[in-house]
This record gives sequence, C-alpha cells and structure tokens, in this order.
Amino acid sequence: MRTSDVKIYGDIKLYGGNGNPELAARIAEYLGQKLSGRQIIEFPNENLLVKLDDSARGQDVYVLQSLCRPVHRNIMELLIMLQTLRLDSAGRITAVVPYLTYARSDKKDQPRVPITARLMADLIEVAGADRYMTLDLHAGQIQGFFSIPGDVLTAFHIITKYVEEIMPRMKDPVVVTADLGFAKKGRNFANDLGVPLALIEKRRSRSGDNTQALNLVGDVNGRDVILVDDEIDTAGSVSQAVSLLKREGCLDITLTCVHPVFSYPAVERLESAPIKEIICTDTIPIEDDIRHRLSDRLTVLSIAPLLGEVILRAHEGRSVGEMFNE
Repeated sequence: MRTSDVKIYGDIKLYGGNGNPELAARIAEYLGQKLSGRQIIEFPNENLLVKLDDSARGQDVYVLQSLCRPVHRNIMELLIMLQTLRLDSAGRITAVVPYLTYARSDKKDQPRVPITARLMADLIEVAGADRYMTLDLHAGQIQGFFSIPGDVLTAFHIITKYVEEIMPRMKDPVVVTADLGFAKKGRNFANDLGVPLALIEKRRSRSGDNTQALNLVGDVNGRDVILVDDEIDTAGSVSQAVSLLKREGCLDITLTCVHPVFSYPAVERLESAPIKEIICTDTIPIEDDIRHRLSDRLTVLSIAPLLGEVILRAHEGRSVGEMFNE
C-alpha cells in the first residue's frame, strides 16, 4: 500500500447532543449518514453519564451541540461527550458548536468580572476537542481564546441569498445595524446586497442588561429597512431600534439575525413590533409555541448544508475558504 493511500483518520462519525437534535439530523442527512448511537443518562442527582453504542477508535468524530437553553445542561453534555470520545481513542475530535454561549463575556469591561468566553474555549479544549467549528461569534477576538485550530463560519451568505430574492419587493432598501459594534459586518452585508448602510448608536448600561437607542446615522425616510444583528436575545435593542426607525420615517422593516436566542420577553416584543418579516437560522431550535405566535412573519433558514459541507471538506483535507471564494 502506498503511503498516500493511508488515511490519517478513519471514517466520519457524527454524534449529536440534545442541544439541537433537528439540526444534527439535517447535517447527517446532508452527509448521507446516520447519527452514531449514544446514551445520555441523567441520574436523580442531575449528574450525567454518556455511553457510546459502538467504538469510535481511530475515527474522525464530529460532536454536534448547540449551547442554547438549557445552557448548563448542554455545556456538560458537550464536555462529557468530548471526554468520552477521547477516552475511547477517537482519531480526531471536532466540537461543532453552531451557537457558542457566553460569547458576550469576551473582555473585562468592569472590575471584578470574568472573561467567560475564554473559559468556554479552555473547557472545550481540555475536555478533548482537537478542533472546533462555530458560527458568527459575537466578537472576532474570541477565536484567539482557542489554542486548537478551528473554523469560524458565517451564516450571512445564506441570509444574503434569501434577502436578494425578496429585495425586488422592497422600496429603496437600506441596511441598518442595531448598534455600532456590528458596523463592520453590517457594511459587508450592505455591500453584498448593493444597498446603502445606516447605523444606530446605542448605549449599554454598566450592568450590560439594558440598552437605549440614541441616534440614527444615515437616512431611512421613505425606505424599506433591513435591520441586521448577530443574535436576538430579549429583543430589547431590536424593539428600541424599530421605534427609532419608525420615528425617522422608514417604511417596512425586515429583521435578520443568525442566532434566535429569544429569551423572555423577546416574543412579546417581536409580536407587538411593526416588523414585516423576521429572518433567522436554525443554529438554535425554536419552540413550536414561538413559531406559532410569530406565524408567517418568521422565516428560518437552515445552516445544515453549510456545516455539512465544511465537515466533509475538513475530513477530506480540502479548503473551506474556497466555498466563499477566499
């Protein structure tokens, strides 16, 4: 056998946690595979046990887990699965985390507080991951918290393609970012769509749990607005932004984000806001009740083909950047 014919790692094996089982199933379907069997057992004291149904020795393993609600249960599932696979002598282990929790805690912005995003990176590495994949981190510098290689992807290519399809029905559309911190990504999004950009300046309270929209930089009067952010948590910033945009004379508002966190009272705010359409992805599963309440105003785009293709390219040692002409 020639050296070039020898695989460094074995075949792809996919394991899914309980964070987003629907997305894990879609990724497996894209790859033409089944999710590998595992048992996640919770004892009466809330301790967890992970047991693999078959051996992962020497295989190229991908653990699919979004760190959404219940956040700490899903974190522990991921970490225990990673360690289980390491102890089972998996050839290579990649943590595929579509939504990385604690990403907003990326710096010491006041005295005596942690940098929890760095802690999450350390935990994933120490638990046994050789690589990681994630989407649209809250801040780019979080990549530097990982000592292991990884792929930090963006779903805005998917959102851009969908928005391009509905833009012919818009009047003089303009992209608006919900805050100045998102200005760079917003500019790229606007450039891809070929429309102008406006910015909302806001100020966050010292505790970080309250914001106030202050000023609009740009013109939205008589235009349809594409309001863009990386995630919607309680929708406080969004509701304030929508009120400001309406006061400035905008027409219809289309809201886009990657991560639909939708913490309380997000749904109540989105229901009452004059938003024509809410576009997001399936990095986080959306409860049936929320889908029903937002009804036909909610459009969920799947990232499964994106993650599936990146997994395939990583397994085969091919460039991921080629997917985005990089």
